[in-house]
Amino acid sequence: MAVMFVKQELPIREPQRAPRNSKRKIQQRVKEENGGDDDPDYVDSPSRRGKSSVKKTKVTQEVKSSQAGRPSTLRWNPPNKERDTEDELVMTEWDESEAMVLMKIKSRKRKTENLDAVTMKKTGSSDREEKIFKSVNSMNPSSPSLTSTSSDSVLGSDGNSSCSSRRRAAMTKKGNGGDRLKCHQCMRSDRRIVVPCTKCKSKLYCIQCIKQWYPNMSEVEIAELCPFCRRNCNCNLCLHSSGIVKTVKTDISDGEKVQHLLYLIKTLFPYLKQIYEEQTEEIEVEANIQGIPSSGITIPVSSCPSDERVYCNHCATSIVDLHRSCPKCCYELCLSCCKEIRKGNLLRCTAVDFQYVERGFDYMHGEDPLPESYYMGTVGNDVEPLTEWNANKDGSIICAPKEMGGCGGSLLQLKHILPEDRILDLKERAEQVMMKFGTEQARNCSTNGSEMVKRASSREGTDDNYLYCPASHDILKEEEFLNFQRHWAKGEPVIVCNVLEQTTGLSWEPMVMWRALCENMDSKMSSKMSEVKAEECLSSCQVDISTRQFFKGYTEGRSYDNLWPEMLKLKDWPPSDKFENLLPRHCDEFISALPFQEYTDPRAGFLNLAVKLPNTILKPDLGPKTYIAYGIAEELGRGDSVTKLHCDMSDAVNILTHTAEVVLDDNQRLAVKRLKKKHQAQDKRENLVPPCQQEEDLPISRITVTENEDEEEGPYFPGFLPPGKTQKTGSALWDIFRREDVPKLQDYLRKHSKEFRHVFCSPVNRVVHPIHDQSFYLTLEHKKKLKEEYGIEPWTFEQRIGEAVFIPAGCPHQVRNLKSCTKVAVDFVSPENIHECIRLTEEFRQLPKNHRVREDKLEIKKMIVYAVAQSLKDFYLLASG
Repeated sequence: MAVMFVKQELPIREPQRAPRNSKRKIQQRVKEENGGDDDPDYVDSPSRRGKSSVKKTKVTQEVKSSQAGRPSTLRWNPPNKERDTEDELVMTEWDESEAMVLMKIKSRKRKTENLDAVTMKKTGSSDREEKIFKSVNSMNPSSPSLTSTSSDSVLGSDGNSSCSSRRRAAMTKKGNGGDRLKCHQCMRSDRRIVVPCTKCKSKLYCIQCIKQWYPNMSEVEIAELCPFCRRNCNCNLCLHSSGIVKTVKTDISDGEKVQHLLYLIKTLFPYLKQIYEEQTEEIEVEANIQGIPSSGITIPVSSCPSDERVYCNHCATSIVDLHRSCPKCCYELCLSCCKEIRKGNLLRCTAVDFQYVERGFDYMHGEDPLPESYYMGTVGNDVEPLTEWNANKDGSIICAPKEMGGCGGSLLQLKHILPEDRILDLKERAEQVMMKFGTEQARNCSTNGSEMVKRASSREGTDDNYLYCPASHDILKEEEFLNFQRHWAKGEPVIVCNVLEQTTGLSWEPMVMWRALCENMDSKMSSKMSEVKAEECLSSCQVDISTRQFFKGYTEGRSYDNLWPEMLKLKDWPPSDKFENLLPRHCDEFISALPFQEYTDPRAGFLNLAVKLPNTILKPDLGPKTYIAYGIAEELGRGDSVTKLHCDMSDAVNILTHTAEVVLDDNQRLAVKRLKKKHQAQDKRENLVPPCQQEEDLPISRITVTENEDEEEGPYFPGFLPPGKTQKTGSALWDIFRREDVPKLQDYLRKHSKEFRHVFCSPVNRVVHPIHDQSFYLTLEHKKKLKEEYGIEPWTFEQRIGEAVFIPAGCPHQVRNLKSCTKVAVDFVSPENIHECIRLTEEFRQLPKNHRVREDKLEIKKMIVYAVAQSLKDFYLLASG
């Protein structure tokens, strides 16, 4: 039995320079407004920084710098909790009537003891105020009549004082009367100022939690409808709950289900037939070996546990049913390799030497390399034709030689995994359904001429320069679903706008997710979450950094000692287990935001082939997965926050859920300009020939899509705006290439490979596969040169927050982050792109055995078989009903 598990790790190194931003002391004065207690459990959060408040008690935060990337220590001076809050009540800029009311309330409050406060924003509606006060009393009926008022004077940016008043309702418990009310967020009962919900009359949120975890909501909004009632509460209990929101937007009728099932069966049938023909050919070979008719062949079953994947020992392709196995050493061989051996064209899949030279930090910024430079890589030989493993004259094959992992002594036996004649049975049943019901499955995918599009390229002589770009509130219409299918079948990307508007508004701030992760784990795992392995974009290596420092750099930025921006990113985060197990509430929120859920829903997508796999077998990990990365608008040339050019094995949809803009100051800009000159001088010394830049101070290289662009203005090259056009900035710059342009793209990359740098900023000196190596990122200058030499260009556009980008399988693409970005993506398998999945599977199996993408993680042939089986089962159930 050949069960292979392959995981390739990035090289790990220690940071070369301590970030400049980590060596400083920060002193903050934190005071809750109008007499509230300081929060000793205050956590430095991006949502808190930059917010002004009334400061009355000093809290000092000392950040002790240690070695690069290590966590800092927070030290707090605890507040004095014995102060009299009544003497600190402040009245500013109130009108006369409000001041009189305040004096009466203040007089009455002095007669009460053990005061708790409930806060709400000042409004012009006395009915709303009375409603909140009644809600407070209903939560604590033992309390007397409750009211209190105060105000804050906030200095505006123009220097004028603007009054931001808050009315507060106080709850007093007499002597031994009742339990103290708890904040639903932090579950603390010692909060003096809380805001009750007038909707549910059971949940309260303290001022500290509102400011820290709900910075975009006012106290009045929470009083009217609390986060729990809005279903976007991010307390630990709610974040660890699932089923709070409905993830499926629309219910599919039985008639629509029948139509979808017929579409699936018809689309998948050619691939099922191809699998059947491959197996029939191997059975004929076996009949010739045994000297009997094929009808008399008895094929033994392979003992394969359902929770294991079976891979070919030679090419690492997943085996779905028929294969050959050694009875002595359990060496497994797929049918494709069997055919190649008989034809004499099997390739030796040995390791290939990928050399990464560590020349030191200074080298990465234009200086001479260290004399102690060393290589990091796997040494092996090139892919060479195999001549010593041949089939016998009758077609039988002896097990692979020992140096290739076999025993070299026993004949390989034909075995099956699925029930006998399973593929034949599915083929015959599918043919019957298509003959009887195929004419009823007619789909009108013609355009109505009014679809929403966005210009993303300037190719001449084509009609695909515009990408389909509907709004999320329109995609539930039947015509928009058909428009999506029409563009998707052509292999075109699709962009859906404002998908987060259709959700509950759960916070996607990284600190919120991190807090949920730490609470969802045992103490041992939680301690491990205090540090993450991030990829440093300059060296393309992994570095260890405290989680808090990473997220602080996400919002504030990080830089090296020479002021060059330090770009870090987390890929496939959280690092272990499934996303839905660790962050169930965020997973539900993400699925509810997915457009065209018939395709994208990882749980119930009716046209998603991955959903058709039974729970009894091991399924591929298709997500959801989170990608958190730093980013800045300027294109650096080295160390940019990018996802390098690659091609996914399946379809994918990527939603931008959160951003934070980091802007370089003048000193950093000057440093970057100076270091870029050193980079260019180094390129010349090393005989690299990068594309010539026309100007030293090029504008920020980013494509800005213009809305309602007129055709008569003519095409323009992506990255430059036509005169008079306004720009709307996005957060991530996408380049997606057409499938038909892949051969020319590969030729360009092979021709200009020496102009690119990869790990440790070393020149790319070896290309196995220009796209699957994931070693290249095409800058603006390279894209210009690509169009000049080969006449091709990608679809280029900026992704904005709340936009979902659909990437078809087989389309090479790259991404550069213009801001710090949090993206969540999920893979899916659509029937329209099955042919690309099969093509990529064939490409991957021909890569060297130590290549990072060689393993067949998708198992597309297995998915086809189970999808046809499930579709036939569901169709018969609906037809009989």
